[in-house]
Amino acid sequence: MSTSKADWLAKSLAGVAVLFGLLTVLSGGRPLFGGEAARLAAGAIVPFVLWFNFVAGFAYVACGLGLWQRRRWSVPLAVFIAAATGLVFAAFGVHAWSGGAYETRTVGAMALRTLLWAGIAATAHRVLRKRI
Repeated sequence: MSTSKADWLAKSLAGVAVLFGLLTVLSGGRPLFGGEAARLAAGAIVPFVLWFNFVAGFAYVACGLGLWQRRRWSVPLAVFIAAATGLVFAAFGVHAWSGGAYETRTVGAMALRTLLWAGIAATAHRVLRKRI
């Protein structure tokens, strides 16, 4: 892959990661810190999923900044985020399967997060492998 194409791809991934991270922090922070009305509007939240996603949003931003700067630590961080998100998604599945309350949109959101970070991790590894 040419350097200019690799740079463009790394910066695109970085932008997606940072934007997704900021949106994740905002959307997770509302029900956590926004008061009773925000919690009620969120519906049947699954606390461990909500807290994981809120905290992970900061990791998304950090990883995005690392990708932007083509730092070698950003690739393992992206892999860790993808794996951790997959594990939380699996735990959420156990919660839902065992009759726990949840919002249907959580299934889609966790699927999106898992696929997005698996894609970012795989692409970042490919693009930045010469730096590692």
